[in-house]
Amino acid sequence: MSDHHHKETFVTKYIFSQDHKMISKQFLVTGMFMGIIAVLMSMLFRLQLAWPDTSFSIVEAFLGRHQTDGIMSPDIYLALVTIHGTIMVFFVLTAGLSGTFSNLLIPLQIGARDMASGFLNMISYWLFFLSSVIMVISLFVEAGPASAGWTIYPPLSALPQAIPGSGAGMTLWLVSMSIFIASSLIGALNYIVTVLNLRTKGMKMTRLPLTIWAFFITAIIGVVSFPVLLSAALLLVFDRSFGTSFYLSDIFISGEVLHYQGGSPVLFEHLFWFLGHPEVYIVLLPALGITSEIISTNSRKPIFGYRAMVMSIMAIAFLSTIVWGHHMFISGMNPFLGSVFTFTTLLIAIPSAVKAFNYVTTLWKGNLQLNPAMLFSIGLVSTFVTGGLTGLVLGDSALDINIHDTYFVVAHFHLVMGVSAIFGMYAGIYHWFPKMYGRMMNKTMGYWHFWITIICSYGVFWPMHFIGLAGLPRRYYSNTAFPMFNDLADINVVITIFALVGGAAQIIFLANYFISIYRGEKATQNPWKSNTLEWTTPVEHIHGNWPGKLPEVHRWAYDYSKRVDASDDDSDYLHGQDYVPQTTPLLEGEEPS
Repeated sequence: MSDHHHKETFVTKYIFSQDHKMISKQFLVTGMFMGIIAVLMSMLFRLQLAWPDTSFSIVEAFLGRHQTDGIMSPDIYLALVTIHGTIMVFFVLTAGLSGTFSNLLIPLQIGARDMASGFLNMISYWLFFLSSVIMVISLFVEAGPASAGWTIYPPLSALPQAIPGSGAGMTLWLVSMSIFIASSLIGALNYIVTVLNLRTKGMKMTRLPLTIWAFFITAIIGVVSFPVLLSAALLLVFDRSFGTSFYLSDIFISGEVLHYQGGSPVLFEHLFWFLGHPEVYIVLLPALGITSEIISTNSRKPIFGYRAMVMSIMAIAFLSTIVWGHHMFISGMNPFLGSVFTFTTLLIAIPSAVKAFNYVTTLWKGNLQLNPAMLFSIGLVSTFVTGGLTGLVLGDSALDINIHDTYFVVAHFHLVMGVSAIFGMYAGIYHWFPKMYGRMMNKTMGYWHFWITIICSYGVFWPMHFIGLAGLPRRYYSNTAFPMFNDLADINVVITIFALVGGAAQIIFLANYFISIYRGEKATQNPWKSNTLEWTTPVEHIHGNWPGKLPEVHRWAYDYSKRVDASDDDSDYLHGQDYVPQTTPLLEGEEPS
């Protein structure tokens, strides 16, 4: 396949491409476009929360008929919150991490020409693109987009007549998500088969970079849990369109008794959260894998506890499938069952803590190269730890009852999942941009982007913990009807100012990204002096990755600052440099990794 250089047209190279490197860029650019929409939505509803009943011309410009005199309606507020959450969780974080970096790195880091099936890889992207288009179209339907929250709990989502957002917008949401799940499953199966079957000679599982372990285990979680969400969505479609009662029972609307009986909305909660909680790790694990690679490379040290890191990824994957009930402590579940979910939830803190400890230990006394990718990786460790600590509070059923559905929950999952995952995505883009485009991103703009983003992230979500502890409920359009929350109004203003500044700071990244594609400094073959196989490929992309035969692997991915034995104190680095690529044969007497 290395001599497979058939003439490609514009369409086969850039649109219906089967090259994993091009498909990764398609996922990334589509995810970035969806991210812009989601961030704009969050800025609009933050304006409403900070200054309720105030007229804004920008609201009028963006929302059109869904506002009166520049003040958004309560229905569209709920819709913005719903679609913001949906896009960020599924279309930005899942696609921006798994879709982009699994596609880019799996073949390159295991020494393969491409994915196991280039055609299925292309189908996976175009299904994702189609689902993105349908989700965007849902914003423009007459009654408004889905507005039952990103968790779309029935009966609001099951009864088209319940609220305006339960009509055509909700139907389009379900269609979009069903197509998205099909895309994710096809992609995940492709990733699993590629890692198991296409590793180059010498690339044992114990020599895989931690990025590949993370992508591989993430794909397995997706195959296990995504079909459950698909079944939940299909049953919801039956309830909405075919008169079934899977989730509905004894419903009254405007005094009218509906014919539904025998169903339970709690069934939907179980099905949704069986995907919903593993989804946290479908988003987080790729970010953590990327961070492992970047921290080791830029500390110029071997990653601390490689096998412990692999075992912690596996433990997180297993435990993530048996903790879903901690989202449902106030759903009326048996207290004994609640205590079981409390136990498994607190248990998952152990492998998470192992990862945080190993990152800190790798950084300790390292020769740190503080480029933008490294800063975002360290930022991820920070938000992962601070957000994770509040998870211990929410994981305890007795404590969770007091702060369930308050801003404390919003603060927790945005820090531990949202901000951490986005930091991992930014770190990966800054680190592998030279491999994607053959050019370097601007460092100065990267530094500005990082510092403004991390300050604003904490500025938004740190105060939310306190207003949550004070009892402020999430998803409320306005809190002015509750005098007990008047003292918290100023905090909401501060949060919104940080949110607006942080959102605007992403323009720096977008400018840096798109300008650097054409005008960035040209990259060398291995700009970070890294050990993994992707940096042995030519800077100019070819379909097949390596022009000749595939590389052969002789060692693990983290031989940094490896010294030879010497009689004097001035012992030299192995091979005269502080990194040893995986393709470098072992020296006589050197222990194999």
